Amino acid sequence: MTPRERRLREQAQRGRLILTTAREMAEAEGWDSVTTRRLAERIEYSQPVLYQHFKNKDAIVHAVALEGFAELAAELRAARLGAADPQAALDAVARTYLDFAARGPVLYQAMLTLDVGLEHAGPDTPQPLLDTFAEIRDAVGPVAGERDPELLAEVLWSAWHGLATLSWGRRLRPGPEQERLAALTGLVTGPVRQPS
Repeated sequence: MTPRERRLREQAQRGRLILTTAREMAEAEGWDSVTTRRLAERIEYSQPVLYQHFKNKDAIVHAVALEGFAELAAELRAARLGAADPQAALDAVARTYLDFAARGPVLYQAMLTLDVGLEHAGPDTPQPLLDTFAEIRDAVGPVAGERDPELLAEVLWSAWHGLATLSWGRRLRPGPEQERLAALTGLVTGPVRQPS
């Protein structure tokens, strides 16, 4: 390994450590507790070293959010491709989306609640966001009939986000999560089906 290759590998490892530690700190204490000073102390590097990798805290949260979108897209793809038929695929994608949000509410917050400069519908939309939306659209497409699958995907994504946010904030009564999801999908794509 050349000295340059070693430096690049070490640099990538430091960047990975910064993101992993930021995510762990946020999961434990929330994003407000993650500061560049505290993060530098936790990983035992100086703040200037941290700034060699990320311009500021927003850049760190931005990178964490992109990782989250890549993870979500992969989970949605697996759910969609693992289903037996188009309606089952959409149901699986919906459940997977809400399960992802419930498992990692702080990551979900970085992805879809905090303003970290991620544009979701513009010419500079990062690929992980495009991939996530494509999985939702591809699940909706086969059941859309004559309707615009892209529009239905936007409506469903918006509604799933609302359910995830309201559930996380304990604004909805616990219990009928699957029934709520089936009713929502039915309202958008056709008759209400009972969850399986």
